[in-house]
Order: sequence, then C-alpha cells, then structure tokens
Amino acid sequence: MAVKKLIHVAVAVIVRGGRILIARRPEHVHQGGLLEFPGGKVESGETVQQALVREIAEETGLRVPAETLEPVIGIRHDYGDKQVFLDVWQTAAAEGEAEGREGQPVFWLTPEELRDEDFPAANRPIIRALRLPRTLHITGSLAGPGEGECRLDQALQRVTDGLVVLRAPGLVPEQYRRLVSMALARCSGSSVGVMLHGGPALLSEFTEADGLHLPWREAERLSGRPVAGNVRLGVSCHSAEQLRQAERLGADYAVLGPVLPTASHPGEPTLGWEAFEQLVAAARLPVYALGGMQPGHIAKARALGGQGIAGIGFWW
Repeated sequence: MAVKKLIHVAVAVIVRGGRILIARRPEHVHQGGLLEFPGGKVESGETVQQALVREIAEETGLRVPAETLEPVIGIRHDYGDKQVFLDVWQTAAAEGEAEGREGQPVFWLTPEELRDEDFPAANRPIIRALRLPRTLHITGSLAGPGEGECRLDQALQRVTDGLVVLRAPGLVPEQYRRLVSMALARCSGSSVGVMLHGGPALLSEFTEADGLHLPWREAERLSGRPVAGNVRLGVSCHSAEQLRQAERLGADYAVLGPVLPTASHPGEPTLGWEAFEQLVAAARLPVYALGGMQPGHIAKARALGGQGIAGIGFWW
C-alpha cells in the first residue's frame, strides 16, 4: 500500500479587537464556499512562521512580525487521497487593513460566531481551541454541606474567567447537587463557566451549566457524544487510546496526565513532557496538561501543542 503524502499547512488565527479574520473559499476549489482561516502550504526550506508571514501577506496584505506568532493547535486530518497537518498559530499584532488579495471575501468574526458547519471538518478542532481558556480549574477536596460550600465559594472568588470543573467524588448525590446550585448561582452573569463532573444525566438537572466533564469510567462505556452540541464536553484521559475514545465521543477537549508528580498522588507514574508532546501531536482535539501544573507551565504546555493546563493545586 502506498504511503500517503503528508502536506504541512500553516494556518493563521489573526485576532483584532476580539474578532478573528476569516476568508471564504472560492466556489470552484475543493470544499468551495466554506469558510477558512488564512494560510497555506509550507514550502521546502521554510519554517512554519516564515510560511505564515508570506501567506498572510499574499492573501490579505497584512504584515505579521514572525516573533508575535504563538502556537494554538496541530491537527492531522486524512482526506482519503491525502493527509494534511494543520499547524495553527495565532497573532494579535498584524499590521495594516485586511483585504482579499486573491479575490476571496474576508471578514472578522468572534469565536462564538464560528460554526462547525461553515468550515471544513479538519478546521473544527481549531474552533474548539479558540473558544477554550488556557487554564481549566478543577475543584479539590470538598467536605459535606456548609464547609464544602464555604470552601468552594472562597475558591470561586479567585477565578475571574474560564472554566471550573466541579469535581467532588466524595459527596453523595444530594450534597453534590447543592454544591452545583451554589456554584451556578455564584458564577451567574460572570465570565466563569461551570462544568459538571460525572454522568450525562447531570445536565438534564442543571441545564444552565456550561457543560459536562466525563471521568474515564463514564467515557469508556459510551459509544457516542452524550450531550448536545451547544454544551461543552470534556474527558479525562491517560493514554493514546483514551484520547481516541474522547475523539470518538466528539469531545471538545481532553485532559491528559499526570504529566508531572503531584502531592495528591505521590509515587504515581507520570507521563513527562516528552510523552505529553507525542500524545498531543496525534490528537485531534484540544488537550490540557494535567498533574503538577502551575501557571508557569502554560507556555510550556502550549509550546508542546497543548491547549494549556488543568489541575487543582495552582488555584485551590
């Protein structure tokens, strides 16, 4: 069997005023009429940054300082006749006014206005990554009523935006429900979203929650996405096969670890950064590094292809 050629494609996420530059593909080309991010093939001898600077200038007339480009996500996609690696980088420092220099319409959209059905399938993980924060806050040990609610309220006061995974495996269902109600009330009207932790039935009780985070014991027994597409779905993973299952479930993100040793699980085997990078490189969804994470690790995780960090100790 012939080995399919892997085409390296540089993709640019150009941000200005909270909006992202989007173009529409010409009708006569492959997947014509769909929307796309600017970019193109990395030529022989080019770095991905050099390719992006060139492609952005050719397609839109914008000037991008190469040093302002930051990694977002890398996606491998099989089109049947060819395989592509979408190497996605972001900048907020593009200079000039954007125009479609190849005759393509260009316009600016917010991340919330990016719809899966308007883009090629390979672009959809990019949309997920752009809508997700760089840190995923997971709650630590919670006692019963009263003390647990007080502890959670104090912790939530330190979070100004992003997502909080309300994990409390030691509580009975009724205690957990009370904590969920308190957290949702506390975060209402703020930029903080609450992710429930457990089985899909939870979302039917708390429809105002941002989404559901599946522990592996729940994820492994499912055969398809258990929640609607308008709520977020996360999965806890520890291996390549578990990441594949998260992809099969249509998860919006996965957490992967433990990457580094943690105080809560002393002596437990860890992946290390090298294995994290290898596993993320093969994943087709945003992946957070979990285990021993601190805010200073965000840049490291992103440089290795991750979405950012997830954990307890850095905020709880």
